[in-house]
Amino acid sequence: MDERTSGFQLAKKLAANDKIDSIVILQDDSCDLEAEPFKSYSSDLPDVEVVYAKLGDESVDTKTIQDWLGGDDAKFEYIYDNYSKSPEGSSKALCDCAKSWGCLNLYTYISSAGMYQPTDTTEFPMAEATTPIKESSGQAKMDNYIAEECNLPLVSFRPQYIYGEKSNKHDYIDWYLDRLSLDAPLLIPSPGTQKVSLTNSQDVASLLVAPLDNEEAAIEQRFFNCGTDRLVTYDEVAFICAEAAGIPKENVKIEHYSGDTFGKGKFPFRLTDFYIAPDMAKDKLGYNGASNDLKDDLKWYYENYKNRDRKNVDLTKDQEILAQL
Repeated sequence: MDERTSGFQLAKKLAANDKIDSIVILQDDSCDLEAEPFKSYSSDLPDVEVVYAKLGDESVDTKTIQDWLGGDDAKFEYIYDNYSKSPEGSSKALCDCAKSWGCLNLYTYISSAGMYQPTDTTEFPMAEATTPIKESSGQAKMDNYIAEECNLPLVSFRPQYIYGEKSNKHDYIDWYLDRLSLDAPLLIPSPGTQKVSLTNSQDVASLLVAPLDNEEAAIEQRFFNCGTDRLVTYDEVAFICAEAAGIPKENVKIEHYSGDTFGKGKFPFRLTDFYIAPDMAKDKLGYNGASNDLKDDLKWYYENYKNRDRKNVDLTKDQEILAQL
């Protein structure tokens, strides 16, 4: 259901799995069909059926969902939900449909590591079982609705900061490349050594399909972090982006500023460490870890960056902070 960020790679992984006979993607019809990954559906996913639907319509009910999926006789054994933000509208209706089928093996919900709410005593990487979450968040409510209200076999993944080919999420790395390309300072909250996990969508997809071979263990554990354990700091990202762009290290202008004074700045920056690791998936699902490395990926990412239509970069906030340093 909807595949803007990691779903393209997920569909490829699912198509190659022996348990999967057919794939239907419910894709919100507000997407730009000329952008990736949508323009590559027919050429790169010829055996995947894509149904463009008004997922954002709050009046969507179970009959509408059932019709989109192929009519009254359509039933599925596996659901991957990469769309829902709370149990309302089409999200609630999909769960209710799945409950009525009576044959669902797994409801895999792609939530977010942003629901974690670490405290001063939290140890990193943030662990699924011990790190507090925002109980009032839409994702937490969605988890509860799937598992408790609908009594469906929930497996919930919490990804963090995804990039990748055939993905339309570029904010994190583009923030660096935008400023480097303009020879502008990179304003990073002090001290710049905060660790972060930026994960290739191919590795995300590999994690998401892991429950298919370990269904019982996945359902028993239920919650899994979804990210690489190849960590980088904010400053390190600046230098490897510069290397990809052919900019000498000595020409990289990093300006650290006080987060207490100016805030954390542009997402995904934070004032402290905020990262996850796939330790639970390795232990319970036999996941082998990430196969992609950010430094290597930035070579193709930078070529993609140059070929994309870039909007004007707004450096107003940067300039306001610089003026007060």
